[in-house]
Amino acid sequence: MKNTNPSTDDPSVVTDGADDSAAAAGLDRSPEAEEESAAEAGLSGELDHLQGEFAALNDRHLRLAAEFSNYRRRADGEMTEAWGRAQADLLRRFLDVLDDLQRVSALDPSNEAVSVQSVVDGIDLVERKFQRALDEAKVDVIDPAPGSTFDPGTMEAVLRVPASSSDQDDTVDQVFQRGYRFRSHLVRPARVSVRKHE
Repeated sequence: MKNTNPSTDDPSVVTDGADDSAAAAGLDRSPEAEEESAAEAGLSGELDHLQGEFAALNDRHLRLAAEFSNYRRRADGEMTEAWGRAQADLLRRFLDVLDDLQRVSALDPSNEAVSVQSVVDGIDLVERKFQRALDEAKVDVIDPAPGSTFDPGTMEAVLRVPASSSDQDDTVDQVFQRGYRFRSHLVRPARVSVRKHE
């Protein structure tokens, strides 16, 4: 089908309608249009590839996060269980001492067979047993000797007494209560009187 071109004054110039519709549909491709189309197709393929990679990495990230969360929960549970076993073991050591103390307190003082010396000996045995339990639990006794240098990291000064010379300044005069350290942690400082020279 042939049409005359209305924009031209010359009626002899005619165009083919099929050519116009082909150009309108983009079938008439110039080299630049083909390059642009190929570039778009390449970018579209690369975009699809990157989206697939992103989905795979995101899935991997979510799996690792879930595995880590499970690991943390399991480790916390194991630590709590180990702590409970350690506390039970420590308590078991002191229950024997408690049993011995209950035997001493159950003694009948009106019984003539029970002497003061036997009670003192029994308490001494209980104290040694208790000290053994502390040693097994890795508890160190802080028992500063009189005349030793006062250490504020392991001792608490509850009283100041005058020192006769400057050589005795900041030294322990008397220990009122021993201190204890569990591994590297101070449980209770030793309570002492400290000499001060004025």
